[in-house]
Amino acid sequence: MKTAVVIGGGITGLSAMHYLQKLKKEQSLDLDLVLIEQQAELGGKIRTVKDGEFIMETGADSIVARNESVMPLIQDLDLEDRIVYNGTGISYLYANNELHAIPADTVFGIPMNEEALFSSTLISEEGKKAALRDFETLNENYTRNSSIGDFLEEFLGEELVKNQIAPVLSGVYSGNLYELTLASTLPYLVDYKNKYGSIIKGLGENKQRFQGAANKKFISFDEGMSVLIDRLEASLDSAVIRKGIGTKRISKQGGRYSIELETGEELVADYIVLATPHAAAQKVLGLHELNPEFDQLLDSSLISIYLGFEIPDAELPADGTGFIVTQESDLQCNACTWTSRKWAHTSQKHNLLVRLFYKSSHPSYAKLKDLSESKLVEVALSDIEKSLKIKAAPSVIQVTNWKSLMPNYHMHHKSAISALEEKMAALVPNIKLAGASYYGVGIGACIQNGKNLAEKIGKELVKER
Repeated sequence: MKTAVVIGGGITGLSAMHYLQKLKKEQSLDLDLVLIEQQAELGGKIRTVKDGEFIMETGADSIVARNESVMPLIQDLDLEDRIVYNGTGISYLYANNELHAIPADTVFGIPMNEEALFSSTLISEEGKKAALRDFETLNENYTRNSSIGDFLEEFLGEELVKNQIAPVLSGVYSGNLYELTLASTLPYLVDYKNKYGSIIKGLGENKQRFQGAANKKFISFDEGMSVLIDRLEASLDSAVIRKGIGTKRISKQGGRYSIELETGEELVADYIVLATPHAAAQKVLGLHELNPEFDQLLDSSLISIYLGFEIPDAELPADGTGFIVTQESDLQCNACTWTSRKWAHTSQKHNLLVRLFYKSSHPSYAKLKDLSESKLVEVALSDIEKSLKIKAAPSVIQVTNWKSLMPNYHMHHKSAISALEEKMAALVPNIKLAGASYYGVGIGACIQNGKNLAEKIGKELVKER
């Protein structure tokens, strides 16, 4: 009898355990399964909070629907009838202290045709003409490992990148574009440049792909994202789930591993999926040989503030779903989602629910990070008054502070992960790192990561029969 232990009950760990259990049942594997989670509840950053008429998320509010790993898991869990899709509408940029509609035919602020370029109110005529250079230049130096910021600026010009593209992409990837690679963000852009001779033309030629993604691009569930977590937990009938128990140390014992829990208990495992943030993984492994690579992995921070008002969300700009903020503005937030407009299920009475994001990439974060909750709410209300001209007392408030828990992929992230994998294969071959710290920050990527690791372990077990 072999034992596989998953440490970490977020979406990656739960997905790994789901697929380990599925393989155990389908292939009649002689395998004990144990999941250990430090917190009292499973889900990691995914947690739904209900307060009065409002449904709010402490972490991700949705999943990218087109990710190939998503629907198979939802079908496994028989959750198709619980799915809800995002409302669509105009996205805005808040620049020069007012809202500007991002042109419809854009992808992350990058125009898909000349009409979208010239319709922007964020770019001067000189900036628009500079972007046309994209049609006339060849790519001779940039690869998927190049900085996406340098790549875009080279062909589309500084003004378009700074004023329209960077705020959108930085909002999605929580980092400086000049420190992020094409490979870790939008690798297809360099492929389009090479194939079509133009980023803009390449996006236009593949317009159907992106238009299809724009409509019903995201999915959630009728009672929030915790529906997925709760169903995953309920489905794990062949696994032992230990909640509210921290892991103190992992050590090698011959060909197996000893897991010392903070309760003093000890478990022995043949395989371990370590689905925790990288700092926690580094600590429990305690292998100094791995420190140079672990120390290269970076995190950023995020404060999320929901405000619910007893006023109709019809007071928002027509057809809008939220805005992203340029750094040269009078707001301190990075972005604001009009949650009640984007997700109808989050507001039973169709009253206004907004969510503001304050990221460590913003210059104001240093002043905000240690403020009390009441002071943070004052900042959020000021931002709402300036941007949406709404001055009212909220009936519901939800503040979540993720300190150094948002993975930040940089230029050397991929090489650090490769080196870490190589060392671990030699030192602790049956311990697998998993999760957003390493292999992709979206929920879809985390589900796929968990599934891939389960399949690797399954193959090893079949070989040993």
